[in-house]
Amino acid sequence: MSRYIPFPAFPEKGPLDVSFLFADEKPAGKHGFLTIKGEDFVFEDGTLARFWGTNFNGGACFPDKDYAKKVARRLAMYGCNMVRFHQLDAEWNTPNIYGMAKGIYSATTRKLDPECMDRLDYLISCLKEEGIYCYMDLMTYRKFKSGDGVDVPELLADSAKPYSGFDRRMIDLQKEFATQFWTHVNPYTGLAHKDDPVFVMCEVTNESDLFQNKMTVEPYCTRFREMLEKWVKENGRECDVWNIDINGHDPALMDFKVAQQMEYYQEVIDHCRSIGVKIPMCGNNNCMFEGNVKAQLNTEYTDTHPYYYDWHWGEREKRCMNRGITMAPTTMIAQCPGMRFSGKPFFVSEWDMPWPNAYRAESPVLYAAIGLLQRWSGWVIHTYAYTSDLDRMDILGKEISANSIGNIPYREGIFSTWNDPAKFGLFYHAAIMTRRGDVKASENELKVWRHDLTRDTPGPAFEAVEMQKLTATFDKPEGVPFADEEDILLKEEAGEITSDTGELYRSWKKNYGTVDTANTQCIYGMLCKNGELSTRDLSVKLDTDFAVVALSSLTDEPIAKSKNLLLTTVGRAENTDAKFINDIMTDYGKAPIQIEVIEGDITLKTECKTLSVWAISAEGLYVGKVPAQYTEEGLKFRIGDKFPSMYYLIQAE
Repeated sequence: MSRYIPFPAFPEKGPLDVSFLFADEKPAGKHGFLTIKGEDFVFEDGTLARFWGTNFNGGACFPDKDYAKKVARRLAMYGCNMVRFHQLDAEWNTPNIYGMAKGIYSATTRKLDPECMDRLDYLISCLKEEGIYCYMDLMTYRKFKSGDGVDVPELLADSAKPYSGFDRRMIDLQKEFATQFWTHVNPYTGLAHKDDPVFVMCEVTNESDLFQNKMTVEPYCTRFREMLEKWVKENGRECDVWNIDINGHDPALMDFKVAQQMEYYQEVIDHCRSIGVKIPMCGNNNCMFEGNVKAQLNTEYTDTHPYYYDWHWGEREKRCMNRGITMAPTTMIAQCPGMRFSGKPFFVSEWDMPWPNAYRAESPVLYAAIGLLQRWSGWVIHTYAYTSDLDRMDILGKEISANSIGNIPYREGIFSTWNDPAKFGLFYHAAIMTRRGDVKASENELKVWRHDLTRDTPGPAFEAVEMQKLTATFDKPEGVPFADEEDILLKEEAGEITSDTGELYRSWKKNYGTVDTANTQCIYGMLCKNGELSTRDLSVKLDTDFAVVALSSLTDEPIAKSKNLLLTTVGRAENTDAKFINDIMTDYGKAPIQIEVIEGDITLKTECKTLSVWAISAEGLYVGKVPAQYTEEGLKFRIGDKFPSMYYLIQAE
């Protein structure tokens, strides 16, 4: 019979504080501007850059000043060192960069709201002080208005997808916005944003491209055909310009779309360079259409958004995917290497395995480990929150009173992670291992040849992302081993996969996996049915069916020698009295948020003979000292029976 205990979250703090590990990294920007060296991001002083963090969405980007200081401190406590400012321009959220509140009418999006900019500026200064860097979106959901001088704005969706990628007026407006933002002087830092090394990356546009977004609105369709006709003539191509389906797969059409997107990105990037923006920039971040991926070849790094979710969350019917990563051969992470080019940095600016998936705790440590294996530069989860009014958000999955934001039901809260023990609760380990580089990078790069611009998903070859380093190429490699994107490298019948470094293992046959390094070790999945499971220094034998058990050294010493360790044990987390019928949620439940108590025996191999195990509460208090004893096998103790928690500090007396 499962037991649950309350484990609430607090907007101003976390249960523990690991920021001391990165005290020398404050303030953000102390190493100079972020630059590129081969496939890595490095700061101007040569320091390698790796990032773990979160997105602030919409209104969360414009908090009051008291909260700004608190949230920056909280992120630092969890080990985060990046915030992506996402949906700054979303009209459906409040505040947004054009206005503080609903009610006032404006016929233009050409003016930045002074109060919103002041709030954003102060937040940036607070993040900088805590050693947290900033990622900037130039356009996400800008809703063009009649006063902006664009055609039929009433017929255009948010960010005018995909017309904003080729319409001259809209591109000029994007460049105008870039000038307004980057040349703006932050009074709290004394620097223009373009001159502040707290900013490290920037994208031209979010998830907007000419391949997934269909064209139906005039006069833009005609305008597009005119541009296509000119390009066809200049490049000696054959194409029935005025009769083809411009949302179809004509070869010349596909090549033109690639060329147009590349030209669009380059124009905006060149403009930013002309006004003094120094940081690396990318085009967009949608890996699902091969033509769009090819269009990223001329950008300075690539970026993508993998989600482990089936998108059946409506205003009334709340249906979720309730499947773990250890239950299937492939995961959504396989989308990522299809967007990564050899010799170029790669970053993941959105990811999630959202609530209420009961197995979502598998994702943070595993994703961080795979990123390190692949030599990616880091991850930021999709949503910390859509608002800064978090003092009244005391349950999972329900951030606002309505069942949608901006016509989208899932924005009501299922992506809000700040209070989720099963995901944000594991950020201590994910952030530490990412920033410290605990997992070895694969030294065996396999290039995967992509050659079908009509594909809307990456080929099966990329499913081997947990095996070795994978990169995409659009030029067929000569004289070196390579894989075709259609090759099947991950054999389902094998039932398991192991990284070429030996540090990552996952079995969809046995339904568990491990991350096994000197400084961080993790065992996750359906652990009870597999009996005793071990990494090099950690053994677990659990009575609870599903769990993630993560152990990290909080010193420079490896686990076996460390005098300060953090053990996290978490599985299912849910609201009190939440109700489900199969995969349909019928009741959100109520406060407090609860975690399932993980019960079982833990053995730690250690050279330190004076360790004690303390359970830590959600408030950051000692719950109690867990009985432990030294044996020939190591330090042995049982969790869950006495002083149950999800966090256990193991420290020398």
